[in-house]
Amino acid sequence: MADINHFEYGWITPALSYALSVLGSILGLVCAGRIRTAGRTGQKLWWGTLAAWALGGTAIWTMHFMAMLGFAVTGSRIRYDVPITVASALLAVVAVGTGLAIVGTGRLSARRILGGGLFTGTGVAAMHYTGMAAMRLDGRLLYDNLRVGLSVLIAVVAATVALWLAVTVRKGAAIFASALVMGVAVNGMHFTGMSALSVHLHEERGEISGAGVGTLLIPIVLLVIFGVVGLVYALLAAPTDEDRAALAYLDARRPQPATATATPDADAPDPVGLRARSTLARPGAQFPSRRDHSSR
Repeated sequence: MADINHFEYGWITPALSYALSVLGSILGLVCAGRIRTAGRTGQKLWWGTLAAWALGGTAIWTMHFMAMLGFAVTGSRIRYDVPITVASALLAVVAVGTGLAIVGTGRLSARRILGGGLFTGTGVAAMHYTGMAAMRLDGRLLYDNLRVGLSVLIAVVAATVALWLAVTVRKGAAIFASALVMGVAVNGMHFTGMSALSVHLHEERGEISGAGVGTLLIPIVLLVIFGVVGLVYALLAAPTDEDRAALAYLDARRPQPATATATPDADAPDPVGLRARSTLARPGAQFPSRRDHSSR
């Protein structure tokens, strides 16, 4: 069995992974809060997509990849299968988006939160082990079933708490504190799953196919930067509750144009039948005759 080092570069990679998970959690919770205040279905879908990208893409998957930079196996190089790596990222975003859709549609209840947390947590755990399956090295990966089950349990609990926070937390201080807790939970799930791994090297070494860490690092870093900038811009550009309240107040204070409409007095005398003649253009109106006036 080969020696495994989870912190090859010291505490730099776990610190960066925790920072990314907290940053993604803050942006995701803020976007999730906008879902509740959105008036139209298109707006809810927009903010739900951004929240899924922030939580699933930044807080979970990017944190996973950053932590994997510090993973090393003595006696073997590590490369990654690009399609499987991309699939793991999409799996995280879809899992979180589906969980938000479960708790965000219909009346909020404990059943919805538990169901969404179970689905999302299972999807996050599947993302983790799919990302591990993308690794290519001169060895065979084995997992301890007990620790794998514990990591899945942590993922389900963390996802349930995250979804509950996404639909209840609104204040800035509460969002920041919740993001700190979510960062601990996400990193705890990751490193618990990593502790279940053991590598048995092959006796015969061969050529390892796949992309190196340096090849994937540049596009992922650029994706994170542009993604975070886009999320921040979307949040700053969208009107807040205070903006809507101020606009409603200004509309209420704006003077309304006077529309005075002259209505004929039904009790006023009409000696020559002008009122009857004014109804000639109406459909079904009868033509007034002299006999009608003579009979009055």
